[in-house]
Amino acid sequence: MKKLINTAETVVEDALKGLAAAHPSLRVRDQVVYRASGPVSGKVGLVSGGGSGHEPLHAGFVGYGMLDAACPGEIFTSPVPDQIIAATEAVGGGAGVLHVVKNYTGDVLNFEMAAELCEGVEVASVLVDDDVAVEDSLYTAGRRGTGATLFVEKIAGALAEQGAPLAEVAGVATEVNARSRSFGIALTSGTTPAAGKPTFDLPDDQVELGIGIHGEPGRSRVPAAPARDLAAVAMDAVHGDQPLAGDLLVLVNGMGGTPLIELYVVFAEVEAYIRGKGARIARSLVGNYVTSLDMQGFSVTVCRLDDALTRLWDAPVETPGLRWGR
Repeated sequence: MKKLINTAETVVEDALKGLAAAHPSLRVRDQVVYRASGPVSGKVGLVSGGGSGHEPLHAGFVGYGMLDAACPGEIFTSPVPDQIIAATEAVGGGAGVLHVVKNYTGDVLNFEMAAELCEGVEVASVLVDDDVAVEDSLYTAGRRGTGATLFVEKIAGALAEQGAPLAEVAGVATEVNARSRSFGIALTSGTTPAAGKPTFDLPDDQVELGIGIHGEPGRSRVPAAPARDLAAVAMDAVHGDQPLAGDLLVLVNGMGGTPLIELYVVFAEVEAYIRGKGARIARSLVGNYVTSLDMQGFSVTVCRLDDALTRLWDAPVETPGLRWGR
């Protein structure tokens, strides 16, 4: 398996150098990505992180309207507490810092430890656990955190830019997570740079339903089927857990190796499904946002909107991975 890397050992370091070189609004120090402009006095700081291999999550969402810092771990590996402590203490503008944590055991433990060890900074935390595929997995106790992480970072980030206090920013982050549900389907496995081979075996004539973003097993393995059928499986799972109603924010997310034309095919099926339930897609994203290296497949994330959340979603954002309104 050919990869555009120098060595497997330096792939994350080399990628972060490229990220900083491509985006002067960012700076990288000790494997933490920060806004180059530094902390804003009186503003709540947002810090997130997780294993690399899910780009643009999280480093690609550092910037105005989203994160103040991101802590990329090694491939599919949680960042260490020292990274999280450094990020938290560096971005605090005197109003506290919110940690956005996906529900994976390593992430949870390391963010909790870092929060306890941070000095002179008030820290709140929101746990993202939107995946309805399985209740427990190889990496979690409870539901996994996946696509809703982007929604939480965007909406909470917008509120923080408006100068809201920490409790309010943490509250809206918790609300967005509660309103969001996700389900993913893999057509192929991803391939880690170190292993040089797929992380799991999936025959060409089968797909994995309810896959995690690290290649964790899902609900079941079934024969490959048309996009219409696979989209219905994903939406049945989402709708069965939290009925679709009203105005919705919908992400049809590529897993890293899926062509955009195929994601639009899926989006058309998702939109028809939602319309058939009497709900409406008010805001949408289609593309690679929460990936799993070069895995082929897709995930769908749905969030129930209200007027306040819609305004925060529409607020300006300027990051490498998401930008509008500025």
